[in-house]
Amino acid sequence: MIIGLDVGGTHTDAILIGEEGLVNRAKVLTDTNDLFESILAALDRVTKDVRPDEISHAVLSTTLTTNAIVTGGLKPAGMIVCAGPGISLDALKLCDNFHVVDGAIDHGGTEIKALNEGQIRAAASRLKENGISCVGVVGKFSTRNPAHELKIAGIIEPMFEKVFVGHQMSGNLNFPRRIATTYLNASVYPIHKSFFSAVESSLVKRGLSMPIHILKADGGTMDFKTSIDFPGESILSGPAASVMGSVPFSDTDAETISLDIGGTTTDMAVLVNSVPLLAREGIEINGYKTLIRSLRTMSVPVGGDSAVSVEHGKIVIGPDRKGPAMAYGGPVPTPTDALFVLGRASEGDRDAAARGMEDIAEKLGLSIKAAAYKVFDKTCRLILDHAHQMIKIINSRPVYTVREALKGHTINPDRILVLGGPAAYFAEHIRSISDYTVKTVPNWDVANAVGTALSRTTCEVILFAETEKRMAFAPAEGFSDRIGIDFDLRSATDMALTLLQKKALAQGADIKDIETDLIESLEFNRVKNFYKIGKNIRVRIQVRPGLIHNYRNMVRQLEK
Repeated sequence: MIIGLDVGGTHTDAILIGEEGLVNRAKVLTDTNDLFESILAALDRVTKDVRPDEISHAVLSTTLTTNAIVTGGLKPAGMIVCAGPGISLDALKLCDNFHVVDGAIDHGGTEIKALNEGQIRAAASRLKENGISCVGVVGKFSTRNPAHELKIAGIIEPMFEKVFVGHQMSGNLNFPRRIATTYLNASVYPIHKSFFSAVESSLVKRGLSMPIHILKADGGTMDFKTSIDFPGESILSGPAASVMGSVPFSDTDAETISLDIGGTTTDMAVLVNSVPLLAREGIEINGYKTLIRSLRTMSVPVGGDSAVSVEHGKIVIGPDRKGPAMAYGGPVPTPTDALFVLGRASEGDRDAAARGMEDIAEKLGLSIKAAAYKVFDKTCRLILDHAHQMIKIINSRPVYTVREALKGHTINPDRILVLGGPAAYFAEHIRSISDYTVKTVPNWDVANAVGTALSRTTCEVILFAETEKRMAFAPAEGFSDRIGIDFDLRSATDMALTLLQKKALAQGADIKDIETDLIESLEFNRVKNFYKIGKNIRVRIQVRPGLIHNYRNMVRQLEK
């Protein structure tokens, strides 16, 4: 059996799933000031009457790092960057503690300017004086030669809790995005470490010692201990859980919109033949453009707890959440309160919800029930409008799935899958006001935890080869090896595949779940004085995000 744990900003959901289907489930309020107790409470409920040796592993997703970025709750981090002559880094300065030092590597991986150790030590001292504990180090062509990054890290590591180097955060070319990627990893590290400690302590206290994985933004998982060195991978873990919670129940021959309606936001995505779309370059969040692999999702500030008001005679939904619904003790009316007034929700204080709607009704000149209907209808239509906008944005840019590029393809979904706490009520109304075929997923209120549990381990490898230098190397993996002059694209692909399988198994993958995609395969001749002197080769290969090999039996039980 597998534990799926989805730690959200409002609720922590936990499920225990096996070949017989859903064994146990739990939903508890998340106390962000005491994650240990929230996680422990969920685990207590979900593992009740279950022997520890019956549980194979646990998979976790979390919105904590995402929320910290969106709300400005990042911890201060420092950056030390070297780019070389002729490049201004003013536009790439992401924080106050941003230091540029001398030193440069060219596009071929050759040092063209040495590092200045005095500058590096001075920058580190200033960061230390400013109370910085986590630092990112980035050099422009570190993906071709990481020597400068590694040397800087070696000099400053004794002074800081954690140092992140750019070439290990991503092997892809794009200097500005690699700076942002490294900075976010350093910034979210304290939050992710606290989460890791809370989970680890909770499991130990309950005598649970099974392997733990975390869900990444690309819909795949990685070993939890490995994630401490790559905390940025947990950004958008929550929205990825929404998508993966939809995948098992989507149609393999259709295009489908996934809507996860929560308290604060609605997370949406598109599935093409049950395959999620992939963000081409990486996560873009709160102004940060990164190289962190991610499913293509969109979060909009509309949810069951969105504040409802009337402005100039019109209903306004959100974008703020000022607390829970009034039915649960909140300060302002919300769409959830409208559901109580309409008799579609019952586990709360209906009288309090009615008092909230009373003010809205008075301003609109309607009965309380009519006002509640207007609020709920407006919320559903607003979510649909955002979904249509998402589709327009997708169709205005190249479309990619986790399997292949869909060149020239226009997305035109005709189905919607709804999950989240109030999914059943929203699905019914969205069906009545649209032409979509609308369904809820089984166990919609804990579907994120189900998707989390069923996701498989993923990773990627980027390998370079230069036959003139007789070298093949994958800097992000700390790998280099001698090659022959006859080394070719097929040889490089085979080498990258071996590295990929080794990496996937080290991060907790089951050999049966390793399905691979060759994402990039490039070979160029090097010419000097009109003569071919060798070849440059680049291969990028991934373990395809998806569900574990034995998920179908589990899903069949859920659908009964």
